[in-house]
Amino acid sequence: MIRSIFSYSKTELEDYLLSKGHKKFRAQQLFDWLYKKRVADISLMKNLPKSLQEELGSLFTWPKLDIIERLNSSDGASKLLLKGLKQQSYEAVILRYENRTSLCVSSQVGCKLACAFCQTGKLGFFRHLSLEEILGQFYLANQIVSEEGRQISHVVFMGMGEPLDNFENVLASVEALTDEARLGLSSRKVTVSTSGLADRIEELSTKTKSALAISLHACNDKLRSKLMPINRRYSLARLKESLHTYQKNTGNKITLEYILIQGENMAPQHAKELVKFIHGLKVKVNLIPFNEHPGMPFKRPVEQEIEFFQKHLSERGIPSPVRYSKGQGVSAACGQLAAKDKEKINCVPLRKNVVGF
Repeated sequence: MIRSIFSYSKTELEDYLLSKGHKKFRAQQLFDWLYKKRVADISLMKNLPKSLQEELGSLFTWPKLDIIERLNSSDGASKLLLKGLKQQSYEAVILRYENRTSLCVSSQVGCKLACAFCQTGKLGFFRHLSLEEILGQFYLANQIVSEEGRQISHVVFMGMGEPLDNFENVLASVEALTDEARLGLSSRKVTVSTSGLADRIEELSTKTKSALAISLHACNDKLRSKLMPINRRYSLARLKESLHTYQKNTGNKITLEYILIQGENMAPQHAKELVKFIHGLKVKVNLIPFNEHPGMPFKRPVEQEIEFFQKHLSERGIPSPVRYSKGQGVSAACGQLAAKDKEKINCVPLRKNVVGF
Protein backbone atom coordinates (compact mmCIF):
# COMPACT_ATOMS: atom_id res chain seq x y z
CA MET A 1 0.00 0.00 0.00
CA ILE A 2 1.34 3.45 -0.94
CA ARG A 3 1.86 5.63 2.13
CA SER A 4 1.40 9.36 2.47
CA ILE A 5 4.62 11.37 2.21
CA PHE A 6 3.59 12.96 5.53
CA SER A 7 3.56 9.63 7.37
CA TYR A 8 7.35 9.23 7.21
CA SER A 9 9.84 10.36 9.79
CA LYS A 10 13.17 11.46 8.39
CA THR A 11 14.82 8.16 9.35
CA GLU A 12 12.02 6.14 7.78
CA LEU A 13 12.25 8.20 4.61
CA GLU A 14 16.03 7.72 4.42
CA ASP A 15 15.67 3.96 4.80
CA TYR A 16 12.89 3.76 2.24
CA LEU A 17 14.73 5.80 -0.40
CA LEU A 18 17.91 3.78 0.18
CA SER A 19 15.88 0.62 -0.44
CA LYS A 20 14.81 2.13 -3.79
CA GLY A 21 18.40 2.80 -4.80
CA HIS A 22 18.54 6.52 -4.02
CA LYS A 23 21.11 8.45 -2.03
CA LYS A 24 20.42 9.25 1.61
CA PHE A 25 20.64 13.01 1.01
CA ARG A 26 17.46 12.88 -1.11
CA ALA A 27 15.47 12.39 2.09
CA GLN A 28 16.97 15.58 3.50
CA GLN A 29 16.05 17.45 0.32
CA LEU A 30 12.47 16.23 0.57
CA PHE A 31 12.27 17.16 4.24
CA ASP A 32 13.61 20.63 3.52
CA TRP A 33 10.98 21.24 0.87
CA LEU A 34 8.12 19.83 2.92
CA TYR A 35 8.92 21.24 6.32
CA LYS A 36 11.35 24.15 6.05
CA LYS A 37 10.01 25.69 2.85
CA ARG A 38 6.51 24.26 3.41
CA VAL A 39 6.12 23.20 -0.21
CA ALA A 40 4.13 20.02 -0.82
CA ASP A 41 4.01 20.05 -4.63
CA ILE A 42 6.68 17.68 -5.99
CA SER A 43 6.83 19.58 -9.29
CA LEU A 44 8.07 22.70 -7.45
CA MET A 45 11.03 20.94 -5.83
CA LYS A 46 13.52 22.35 -8.32
CA ASN A 47 16.73 20.75 -7.02
CA LEU A 48 15.31 17.29 -7.76
CA PRO A 49 15.81 15.90 -11.29
CA LYS A 50 12.62 15.67 -13.33
CA SER A 51 12.89 11.88 -13.53
CA LEU A 52 13.20 11.69 -9.74
CA GLN A 53 10.23 14.00 -9.28
CA GLU A 54 8.12 11.66 -11.39
CA GLU A 55 9.31 8.59 -9.50
CA LEU A 56 8.76 10.14 -6.07
CA GLY A 57 5.34 11.31 -7.19
CA SER A 58 4.35 7.68 -7.66
CA LEU A 59 6.05 6.27 -4.53
CA PHE A 60 3.96 8.33 -2.09
CA THR A 61 0.55 9.94 -1.87
CA TRP A 62 0.67 13.76 -2.00
CA PRO A 63 -1.85 16.54 -1.40
CA LYS A 64 -3.96 17.12 -4.51
CA LEU A 65 -6.38 19.85 -3.52
CA ASP A 66 -8.01 22.40 -5.77
CA ILE A 67 -9.44 25.69 -4.53
CA ILE A 68 -12.94 25.86 -6.00
CA GLU A 69 -13.59 29.27 -4.52
CA ARG A 70 -12.06 31.68 -2.02
CA LEU A 71 -14.38 34.02 -0.15
CA ASN A 72 -12.82 36.88 1.81
CA SER A 73 -14.57 38.57 4.72
CA SER A 74 -13.94 42.17 5.78
CA ASP A 75 -12.99 40.97 9.29
CA GLY A 76 -9.88 39.10 8.12
CA ALA A 77 -11.34 35.67 7.50
CA SER A 78 -10.97 33.76 4.23
CA LYS A 79 -13.03 30.68 3.49
CA LEU A 80 -11.43 28.19 1.11
CA LEU A 81 -13.85 25.86 -0.64
CA LEU A 82 -11.71 22.87 -1.60
CA LYS A 83 -12.05 19.83 -3.82
CA GLY A 84 -10.24 16.78 -2.46
CA LEU A 85 -9.05 13.42 -3.70
CA LYS A 86 -12.52 12.08 -4.49
CA GLN A 87 -13.80 15.30 -6.07
CA GLN A 88 -15.90 16.06 -2.99
CA SER A 89 -15.87 19.53 -1.46
CA TYR A 90 -15.07 20.70 2.04
CA GLU A 91 -13.83 23.89 3.67
CA ALA A 92 -10.92 25.45 5.54
CA VAL A 93 -10.96 28.93 7.08
CA ILE A 94 -8.03 31.31 7.53
CA LEU A 95 -8.47 33.64 10.51
CA ARG A 96 -6.20 36.70 10.63
CA TYR A 97 -5.58 38.48 13.93
CA GLU A 98 -3.16 41.22 14.88
CA ASN A 99 -0.68 38.86 16.55
CA ARG A 100 -1.42 35.47 14.99
CA THR A 101 -2.83 33.71 11.94
CA SER A 102 -5.01 30.70 12.63
CA LEU A 103 -6.30 27.98 10.34
CA CYS A 104 -9.53 26.12 10.99
CA VAL A 105 -9.22 22.72 9.29
CA SER A 106 -11.80 20.10 8.39
CA SER A 107 -11.34 16.42 9.20
CA GLN A 108 -14.34 14.92 7.37
CA VAL A 109 -16.62 15.57 4.44
CA GLY A 110 -19.88 16.13 6.28
CA CYS A 111 -20.41 14.83 9.81
CA LYS A 112 -22.19 11.93 11.54
CA LEU A 113 -23.16 13.71 14.75
CA ALA A 114 -26.05 15.94 13.62
CA CYS A 115 -25.76 18.63 16.29
CA ALA A 116 -28.95 20.68 16.17
CA PHE A 117 -27.20 24.04 15.76
CA CYS A 118 -24.61 23.10 13.11
CA GLN A 119 -24.97 23.29 9.32
CA THR A 120 -22.35 20.60 8.68
CA GLY A 121 -24.44 18.00 10.50
CA LYS A 122 -27.38 18.70 8.18
CA LEU A 123 -25.37 17.31 5.27
CA GLY A 124 -24.88 13.85 6.76
CA PHE A 125 -21.59 12.00 6.57
CA PHE A 126 -19.69 11.20 3.38
CA ARG A 127 -16.17 10.13 4.36
CA HIS A 128 -13.05 10.79 6.42
CA LEU A 129 -10.41 13.09 5.00
CA SER A 130 -7.02 11.48 4.42
CA LEU A 131 -3.80 12.59 6.09
CA GLU A 132 -2.67 14.46 2.99
CA GLU A 133 -6.07 16.14 2.60
CA ILE A 134 -5.91 17.42 6.17
CA LEU A 135 -2.33 18.66 5.96
CA GLY A 136 -2.95 19.89 2.42
CA GLN A 137 -5.25 22.54 3.94
CA PHE A 138 -2.31 23.81 5.98
CA TYR A 139 -0.01 24.01 2.95
CA LEU A 140 -2.57 25.81 0.77
CA ALA A 141 -3.42 28.29 3.51
CA ASN A 142 0.20 28.92 4.36
CA GLN A 143 0.95 29.62 0.70
CA ILE A 144 -1.82 32.23 0.66
CA VAL A 145 -0.79 34.04 3.84
CA SER A 146 2.93 33.89 3.07
CA GLU A 147 2.22 36.26 0.19
CA GLU A 148 0.94 38.70 2.86
CA GLY A 149 4.06 38.35 5.02
CA ARG A 150 2.32 35.99 7.44
CA GLN A 151 2.69 32.36 8.49
CA ILE A 152 0.05 30.01 9.88
CA SER A 153 0.84 30.04 13.60
CA HIS A 154 -2.17 28.18 15.05
CA VAL A 155 -4.23 25.25 13.77
CA VAL A 156 -7.66 24.36 15.17
CA PHE A 157 -9.49 21.18 14.21
CA MET A 158 -12.87 22.91 14.29
CA GLY A 159 -13.94 22.72 10.66
CA MET A 160 -16.26 20.19 9.06
CA GLY A 161 -16.55 16.86 10.86
CA GLU A 162 -15.78 15.33 14.25
CA PRO A 163 -11.97 15.08 14.48
CA LEU A 164 -11.87 12.18 16.95
CA ASP A 165 -14.13 10.14 14.67
CA ASN A 166 -11.26 10.27 12.14
CA PHE A 167 -8.80 9.50 14.91
CA GLU A 168 -5.79 7.99 13.12
CA ASN A 169 -5.55 10.62 10.38
CA VAL A 170 -6.10 13.50 12.80
CA LEU A 171 -3.50 12.12 15.21
CA ALA A 172 -0.98 11.70 12.38
CA SER A 173 -1.71 15.29 11.26
CA VAL A 174 -1.16 16.62 14.77
CA GLU A 175 2.13 14.72 14.98
CA ALA A 176 3.35 16.26 11.71
CA LEU A 177 2.25 19.74 12.77
CA THR A 178 3.92 19.60 16.20
CA ASP A 179 7.04 17.52 15.47
CA GLU A 180 10.09 19.80 15.82
CA ALA A 181 11.73 18.01 12.88
CA ARG A 182 8.72 18.70 10.66
CA LEU A 183 6.31 21.66 10.84
CA GLY A 184 7.30 22.51 14.40
CA LEU A 185 4.22 24.25 15.80
CA SER A 186 3.91 24.31 19.56
CA SER A 187 1.49 21.68 20.86
CA ARG A 188 -0.27 24.54 22.66
CA LYS A 189 -1.02 26.10 19.27
CA VAL A 190 -2.68 23.01 17.78
CA THR A 191 -6.17 22.42 19.16
CA VAL A 192 -8.31 19.35 18.62
CA SER A 193 -12.00 20.02 19.20
CA THR A 194 -14.46 17.24 19.93
CA SER A 195 -18.15 16.90 20.67
CA GLY A 196 -17.27 14.51 23.48
CA LEU A 197 -16.06 11.09 22.30
CA ALA A 198 -14.93 10.12 25.78
CA ASP A 199 -12.90 7.02 24.99
CA ARG A 200 -11.03 8.84 22.21
CA ILE A 201 -10.30 11.78 24.52
CA GLU A 202 -8.63 9.36 26.91
CA GLU A 203 -6.66 7.74 24.10
CA LEU A 204 -5.63 11.14 22.75
CA SER A 205 -4.23 12.08 26.15
CA THR A 206 -1.72 9.23 25.98
CA LYS A 207 -0.51 10.04 22.46
CA THR A 208 -0.19 13.81 22.15
CA LYS A 209 -0.08 16.97 24.23
CA SER A 210 -2.08 19.01 21.73
CA ALA A 211 -4.62 21.40 23.20
CA LEU A 212 -8.16 20.09 23.68
CA ALA A 213 -11.47 21.89 23.20
CA ILE A 214 -14.85 20.41 24.07
CA SER A 215 -18.07 21.41 22.33
CA LEU A 216 -20.23 21.43 25.47
CA HIS A 217 -23.19 23.80 25.03
CA ALA A 218 -25.31 22.38 27.87
CA CYS A 219 -24.71 20.79 31.25
CA ASN A 220 -27.78 18.69 31.85
CA ASP A 221 -28.17 15.46 29.94
CA LYS A 222 -31.70 16.11 28.67
CA LEU A 223 -30.86 19.44 27.04
CA ARG A 224 -27.44 18.36 25.79
CA SER A 225 -28.93 15.24 24.20
CA LYS A 226 -31.46 17.47 22.44
CA LEU A 227 -28.75 19.76 21.09
CA MET A 228 -26.06 17.08 20.63
CA PRO A 229 -27.23 13.49 20.06
CA ILE A 230 -23.71 12.21 20.88
CA ASN A 231 -24.63 12.84 24.54
CA ARG A 232 -26.90 9.79 24.43
CA ARG A 233 -23.79 7.70 23.90
CA TYR A 234 -21.41 9.63 26.15
CA SER A 235 -23.25 11.25 29.05
CA LEU A 236 -21.97 14.33 30.82
CA ALA A 237 -20.72 12.15 33.69
CA ARG A 238 -18.74 9.97 31.27
CA LEU A 239 -17.43 13.03 29.46
CA LYS A 240 -16.23 14.61 32.70
CA GLU A 241 -14.51 11.36 33.68
CA SER A 242 -12.58 11.45 30.39
CA LEU A 243 -11.60 15.09 30.98
CA HIS A 244 -10.17 14.22 34.39
CA THR A 245 -8.14 11.48 32.70
CA TYR A 246 -6.95 13.88 30.01
CA GLN A 247 -5.79 16.43 32.57
CA LYS A 248 -4.11 13.79 34.70
CA ASN A 249 -2.14 12.56 31.68
CA THR A 250 -1.29 15.92 30.06
CA GLY A 251 -1.55 18.63 32.72
CA ASN A 252 -3.22 20.83 30.10
CA LYS A 253 -6.03 23.28 30.70
CA ILE A 254 -9.12 22.42 28.63
CA THR A 255 -11.21 24.87 26.62
CA LEU A 256 -14.96 24.43 26.87
CA GLU A 257 -16.87 25.84 23.90
CA TYR A 258 -20.35 27.01 24.87
CA ILE A 259 -22.62 28.36 22.13
CA LEU A 260 -25.15 30.80 23.60
CA ILE A 261 -28.56 30.18 22.02
CA GLN A 262 -31.39 32.50 22.94
CA GLY A 263 -34.12 30.72 24.90
CA GLU A 264 -32.31 27.38 24.92
CA ASN A 265 -29.21 27.13 27.11
CA MET A 266 -28.49 30.44 28.83
CA ALA A 267 -31.02 30.80 31.65
CA PRO A 268 -29.70 31.21 35.22
CA GLN A 269 -30.06 27.49 35.92
CA HIS A 270 -27.96 26.69 32.86
CA ALA A 271 -25.16 28.93 34.14
CA LYS A 272 -25.34 27.17 37.53
CA GLU A 273 -25.18 23.75 35.83
CA LEU A 274 -22.11 24.84 33.89
CA VAL A 275 -20.34 25.98 37.08
CA LYS A 276 -21.15 22.63 38.70
CA PHE A 277 -19.80 20.69 35.70
CA ILE A 278 -16.57 22.69 35.74
CA HIS A 279 -15.88 21.99 39.43
CA GLY A 280 -12.62 20.05 39.76
CA LEU A 281 -11.42 20.79 36.22
CA LYS A 282 -8.88 23.32 34.95
CA VAL A 283 -10.75 25.06 32.15
CA LYS A 284 -11.40 28.19 30.18
CA VAL A 285 -14.90 28.71 28.78
CA ASN A 286 -15.30 30.31 25.36
CA LEU A 287 -18.77 31.82 25.15
CA ILE A 288 -19.85 31.93 21.51
CA PRO A 289 -23.02 33.81 20.54
CA PHE A 290 -24.95 31.61 18.13
CA ASN A 291 -24.27 32.43 14.48
CA GLU A 292 -27.61 32.36 12.68
CA HIS A 293 -27.86 30.57 9.35
CA PRO A 294 -30.57 29.31 6.97
CA GLY A 295 -32.79 26.44 8.06
CA MET A 296 -32.05 26.79 11.78
CA PRO A 297 -34.80 27.70 14.28
CA PHE A 298 -32.38 29.16 16.83
CA LYS A 299 -31.74 32.83 17.55
CA ARG A 300 -28.67 34.82 18.54
CA PRO A 301 -28.87 36.32 22.04
CA VAL A 302 -28.75 40.06 22.67
CA GLU A 303 -25.75 41.63 24.40
CA GLN A 304 -27.50 41.98 27.77
CA GLU A 305 -28.19 38.23 27.87
CA ILE A 306 -24.57 37.45 26.95
CA GLU A 307 -23.26 39.79 29.65
CA PHE A 308 -25.48 38.21 32.31
CA PHE A 309 -24.29 34.70 31.53
CA GLN A 310 -20.64 35.74 31.41
CA LYS A 311 -20.94 37.65 34.69
CA HIS A 312 -22.21 34.55 36.49
CA LEU A 313 -19.06 32.67 35.45
CA SER A 314 -16.53 35.47 35.97
CA GLU A 315 -17.82 36.19 39.49
CA ARG A 316 -16.92 32.59 40.32
CA GLY A 317 -13.39 32.91 39.00
CA ILE A 318 -13.99 31.08 35.72
CA PRO A 319 -12.21 32.59 32.68
CA SER A 320 -15.03 33.10 30.19
CA PRO A 321 -14.25 35.40 27.25
CA VAL A 322 -16.94 36.02 24.65
CA ARG A 323 -15.63 34.86 21.29
CA TYR A 324 -17.28 36.61 18.36
CA SER A 325 -16.74 34.45 15.28
CA LYS A 326 -15.04 35.84 12.21
CA GLY A 327 -16.34 35.13 8.73
CA GLN A 328 -20.08 35.36 9.35
CA GLY A 329 -20.61 37.27 6.11
CA VAL A 330 -19.20 34.42 4.00
CA SER A 331 -20.72 31.54 6.01
CA ALA A 332 -17.35 30.72 7.58
CA ALA A 333 -18.20 31.24 11.25
CA CYS A 334 -18.62 28.60 13.95
CA GLY A 335 -21.42 26.20 12.96
CA GLN A 336 -21.81 27.60 9.44
CA LEU A 337 -19.53 25.34 7.37
CA ALA A 338 -21.50 23.36 4.80
CA ALA A 339 -19.25 23.28 1.71
CA LYS A 340 -21.31 25.93 -0.10
CA ASP A 341 -20.07 28.31 -2.76
CA LYS A 342 -20.96 32.01 -2.91
CA GLU A 343 -24.22 31.45 -4.76
CA LYS A 344 -25.49 28.97 -2.13
CA ILE A 345 -24.45 30.77 1.07
CA ASN A 346 -28.06 31.65 1.90
CA CYS A 347 -29.47 28.22 1.03
CA VAL A 348 -30.63 25.67 3.59
CA PRO A 349 -27.80 23.08 3.90
CA LEU A 350 -28.74 20.06 1.80
CA ARG A 351 -26.64 17.48 -0.04
CA LYS A 352 -27.84 18.71 -3.41
CA ASN A 353 -26.60 22.24 -2.58
CA VAL A 354 -23.03 21.14 -1.89
CA VAL A 355 -20.40 21.66 -4.57
CA GLY A 356 -19.27 18.32 -5.98
CA PHE A 357 -22.39 16.31 -5.07
